[in-house]
Amino acid sequence: MNAQVILPEGWPRPKGYSNGVVAQGRMLFIAGMIGWDEQGVFHSDDFAVQAIQALKNVADVLRQAGGKGENIVRMTWYVTDKREYLAAGREIGAAFREIIGSYNAAMTAVEVRALIEDRAKVEIECTAVLPD
Repeated sequence: MNAQVILPEGWPRPKGYSNGVVAQGRMLFIAGMIGWDEQGVFHSDDFAVQAIQALKNVADVLRQAGGKGENIVRMTWYVTDKREYLAAGREIGAAFREIIGSYNAAMTAVEVRALIEDRAKVEIECTAVLPD
């Protein structure tokens, strides 16, 4: 994959994401992943635990398609409580670096009232561009 991070001149460097990414290659669209395991079982109602599992699920789909974390160009997080999301930031950041690796994707985080699965506290969807 050929990717270029877009940061407008004079703008401060975002923390943990990029303002934009230009990429060329095969597109992989990863559906919203929540904090349950491959059997559809939640093991915790803790926000960080669910977010980490959701990241693992993203990584599993990415690997199945032959990709790596560096191939993610866009990521959207839907969270049911922004305070829980912010409070878990350090733990999620460390897990992100371990599971996904380096991060230059364009990212959006949105607080939503609820997710379709009642126990879900976070849902992460991604777009990745894989090498041709």
